[in-house]
Amino acid sequence: MTEVWPVYKGTSFNLWEPDTGVYYDSATADEITAHLHQKRLSQSLTASSAFAELPEPVLSDPATLPCRRARIVFRDVARATDTRTVVAALIPPDRVIVHQAPYLLQTAGTPADEAFLLGVLSSMPFDWQARRTVELHLTFEQLNLLTVPDPGEGHPVRDRVTEMAALLAARDERFRDWAAQVGVPVGTDVDDIGLGGGALYAS
Repeated sequence: MTEVWPVYKGTSFNLWEPDTGVYYDSATADEITAHLHQKRLSQSLTASSAFAELPEPVLSDPATLPCRRARIVFRDVARATDTRTVVAALIPPDRVIVHQAPYLLQTAGTPADEAFLLGVLSSMPFDWQARRTVELHLTFEQLNLLTVPDPGEGHPVRDRVTEMAALLAARDERFRDWAAQVGVPVGTDVDDIGLGGGALYAS
């Protein structure tokens, strides 16, 4: 049977909600992975591309395509009337996305680092920072100008943010591999996490 994947757009996810059930389209897994594999190989030849940082064994293996793993995405569209300017989420593997939902390519670090970053991106202080300059679109250029405070590995605040973000992000079995690498279970009830004021939770 032919495997079909959802094609995500900005409204396909929300804060701590990896799948709203609203999709742009669908795509045949074999066809889209073949296309994305060739696209990645081509883009890796450009020095300014993030794919240029990947080693050859990774580039040559279609199984390592970003769409095959859980990854952080964010909404490109930002309106003044929106409650939040930065809307990011960890989406499940085997999803493809359109340009209105850019993703962060992990070229270094660990899934725990990814969880910490997601926690920061989803926090109210980070959103306040973005809201001061972002008007219509949250681009990579604007995102790169924003500050991500990192107290360093082993710091209790970093560890707590990582844990809470990972527990909130790993909603179900689709995130089992990612959650195992971070060291958290999947499907944890939000009420059991103990947010201590809800700083990471959507308002």
